[in-house]
Amino acid sequence: MAKEKIILAYSGGLDTSVILTWLKERYDADIVAVCCDAGQDDDMAEVEKKAYATGAAGAYAIDIKDEFVEDYIWPTLKAGAIYENGYLLGTSIARPLMAKKLVDVAHKEGAKVIAHGCTGKGNDQVRFESTFHALDPSIKVIAPWRIWDFRSREDLIDYAAQKGIPIEQTKAKIYSRDQNLWHISHEGGNLEDTWQEHLDDIHVMSVPVEQAPDEPTFVEIDFEAGVPVAVDGEKLTGVGIIEKLNKLGGENGVGTIDIVEDRLVGMKSRGVYETPGGTILMNAHYALESLILDRDTQFWKRQLANKYAQLVYDGQWFTPLREALDAFADSTSRDVTGTVRMELYKGNALATAMKSERSLFSEDFATFGADEVYNQKDAEGFINLFSLPMKIRAIRDQR
Repeated sequence: MAKEKIILAYSGGLDTSVILTWLKERYDADIVAVCCDAGQDDDMAEVEKKAYATGAAGAYAIDIKDEFVEDYIWPTLKAGAIYENGYLLGTSIARPLMAKKLVDVAHKEGAKVIAHGCTGKGNDQVRFESTFHALDPSIKVIAPWRIWDFRSREDLIDYAAQKGIPIEQTKAKIYSRDQNLWHISHEGGNLEDTWQEHLDDIHVMSVPVEQAPDEPTFVEIDFEAGVPVAVDGEKLTGVGIIEKLNKLGGENGVGTIDIVEDRLVGMKSRGVYETPGGTILMNAHYALESLILDRDTQFWKRQLANKYAQLVYDGQWFTPLREALDAFADSTSRDVTGTVRMELYKGNALATAMKSERSLFSEDFATFGADEVYNQKDAEGFINLFSLPMKIRAIRDQR
């Protein structure tokens, strides 16, 4: 009789390397490691080899970069979703896709159990397991951080040394990191003291602002229906656009934030996020919308962007509401076609010029010079009607 199979969300890092060995010791099952390549700087062949060397009965390295960009990053960009005014949701938007791939492998392997390395204090456990529930409610979950005796990553480092598991983390440099094409996050270590500044050696995708060039870099981005399609006139794939802007943004110190955020599970946590290309794209997209969308549409889009960000952050990607908000974003993005020139300088990504054939900006109406289309005397009647409630209130009070 074949052994039961456990599908493990595997990265080859500290937590999942330990978990693979721990699962083999605790369960009479074959462990199948699944690593999703979302653009992190890892050699997938080496990750797969490490999984087998650590005891996996099977291993998958799945390239999800294109799907990640087209079906997750671009919708979030079009929605303008930013969590708590700073976080561009790099980890949050990757998790539902990764969880979907884990379910796919479970079906292929005939497995009914999926294990993950998310802690019982974090948001990712919700994102993974909510997706499992949405796609296959019969899936059972093993979350070692919620049941084992280890209490810290220092404990995991000791265990790895005891079992001969190769790891890169040390007790001196113990940041918990998650990287993909869109960003890299850093948590733990000295960041757990909010009175400590983050150290320059934390940077991976970008340089500290102080080390950025003293001259600005200019870049032009073309959008079609809200989606980036070219950089400096060169048509590129979605992955290619983000990679190019990551390089330019990283060189200029763009997109690094140090924030305290509210986790879904109720506590506050501090993280440093580097999102160089994403910051450039979000700022450019916002600027182009200001040229094309009317005031009321922009207002409601900002309101719904906050809700979209919360849904994604909370692991509710596979919900009717998220799909409905995507429909709204698609509708409001139909005319968001044009070019934005961005200035990258010392951590800033500023829109300095923009153009679009769908622009609502009219020089004929907006000019301070002479014009033939706007009768300024019309403003008097408009002001009288617009301010009428205030006038009536003032008359009442004077009585």
